[in-house]
Amino acid sequence: MNHDSHHHHHAAPDYNRAFAIGVALNIIFVVIEVFYGVLANSLALITDAGHNLSDVLGLLLAWGASYLAAKQPSLRRTYGYSRATILASMFSGLLLLAAVAVISWEAVRRIMEPTEPVGQTIMVVAGIGVVINTVTAWFFVSGKDHDLNIRGAYLHMAADALVSVGVVVSGFVIWKFGLKWFDPLSSLVIAAVILWSTWDLLRDSLNLAIDGVPRELDPSEVREWLSAQPGVEGMHDLHIWPMSTTETALTAHLLMPVPPVDDRFLHELAQQLHERFKISHATFQVERGGDEKRCMQLDNCAE
Repeated sequence: MNHDSHHHHHAAPDYNRAFAIGVALNIIFVVIEVFYGVLANSLALITDAGHNLSDVLGLLLAWGASYLAAKQPSLRRTYGYSRATILASMFSGLLLLAAVAVISWEAVRRIMEPTEPVGQTIMVVAGIGVVINTVTAWFFVSGKDHDLNIRGAYLHMAADALVSVGVVVSGFVIWKFGLKWFDPLSSLVIAAVILWSTWDLLRDSLNLAIDGVPRELDPSEVREWLSAQPGVEGMHDLHIWPMSTTETALTAHLLMPVPPVDDRFLHELAQQLHERFKISHATFQVERGGDEKRCMQLDNCAE
């Protein structure tokens, strides 16, 4: 006997406007950096413009995934395109790791071969970058703790704001006190901070990409709670996996010698799973037990 009970939750915030403004602001900033980089003959500004283009790519990835996740399921894509958000968050993490590598390499190079002090023009442009990246990051603050895809976009902008702050502070210290070593040292510290903040994003997105249980969910607690429900004498073939960075699915076989007479029990079970564990798509198979033929999945269940 199969019983399906679904509870979909699609009331995710709409970040389209935030993405549009963020992409536009950052493209404008890239143009500003290239213009003043050529004007001031600054390779640092032109290089940073290239780095900011990678952040625009990160924003576009997250935006595209957010758009795809909102599309309706089809005959071929029965879960829709929600998993695109998981892939986007994973690629965002990889882009941030690449940024850490580039920043670290450049910092070490500047330690080995000290360059000319940071000019006031670069400080002013970096200051503009602080404002633009901080404003863009602020657009995604509300969703960064609930959606890995949004967290990826937030980290890209927060990391860029941090790098720009480092350029402004380093420029001032070098300008006033002549401490050239402060610039590469601050870059290495910033790279370490970005790496530390990126690690969770990459670990969580890789876990979701291989259908791992979301980190904030305790599968043992879910199993114990389902097993304790009235009429449930046993359970097996429990699976919990992410449909996207915000939606989680569950399937389980429930052993109920006296099965429910109607679907109310299953609907209430799905509702409570959503309220307690934020599991938005639950499917149950009810089995009476006692048959000579055992359930095919019974011998292949994870303990």
